[in-house]
Amino acid sequence: MRWEGRRESGNVEDRRGSRAVRYGVGGIGGLVLIVVVMLLGGDPRQLLEQMPEEEAQIGDEGDAGGVAQSPPVQESAADAQTRRMISVVLADTEDVWNELFRAMGRTYEEPRLVLFSDAVESGCGFASSAVGPFYCPRNGKVYLDLRFYDELHDRFGASGDFAQAYVLAHEVGHHVQNLLGISDEVAAAQERSGRTASNALSVRLELQADCLAGVWAHHADRAHQLLEQGDIEEGLRAASAIGDDRIQMQSQGYVVPDAFTHGSSEERVSWFRRGVARGTRDACETFQ
Repeated sequence: MRWEGRRESGNVEDRRGSRAVRYGVGGIGGLVLIVVVMLLGGDPRQLLEQMPEEEAQIGDEGDAGGVAQSPPVQESAADAQTRRMISVVLADTEDVWNELFRAMGRTYEEPRLVLFSDAVESGCGFASSAVGPFYCPRNGKVYLDLRFYDELHDRFGASGDFAQAYVLAHEVGHHVQNLLGISDEVAAAQERSGRTASNALSVRLELQADCLAGVWAHHADRAHQLLEQGDIEEGLRAASAIGDDRIQMQSQGYVVPDAFTHGSSEERVSWFRRGVARGTRDACETFQ
């Protein structure tokens, strides 16, 4: 992926030098239960809101108020390169979605990316890195522990800078959904639905975010010749690797479609590919 030497986003908030810890009944143990379900950034509100209120944070101020002040981060050369790369990708998403929102007669509000280590106090509650990357609609921020990319490589066999970029673009897709009011509509419909129907709505939301990630790739490639040979395959491998069917088979040895919350590997690949090919938001109507 051709990203070096280009603009980095100014919307990156690095909290990796801070420490967020909670004590209470829920704590880290409660978060272990949601590792598989939340592995690639679904809406964390319902789960995170269940964490006990009496737990107290130690470390940066997070989203509780003020500006987070973190000590300087001692990072490896590899981490530094990954940080720069995702900052360029975030800048690309800003350029793409600013342009597409203007074409819709709307204003795009750029999200912030929060980098953290181990745990973070987000606008949607306390979370450990076990939940994976996630988007918080309450404050318009994406949260990412860079070590998730090691998990993506080691556990799921999906490596490469474009696979990493796809993960971030997917979360930005959730931000786009939030700005367009889609997330609120889905949340309201889920409140009126049973569990199976609610899961099906979640799948449609996630598949749309996959497609929107593809829309970003389409426009970023046209603007910067971003893609190199094999990049799309990297993204497709990442999308396939975190399909619900593949994760369920790996974790429990069988598949339960009614429990899907993100979509099957085939569905995720199909919708990401669709976004890359067509490059329009209208191509991502998973709710029709």
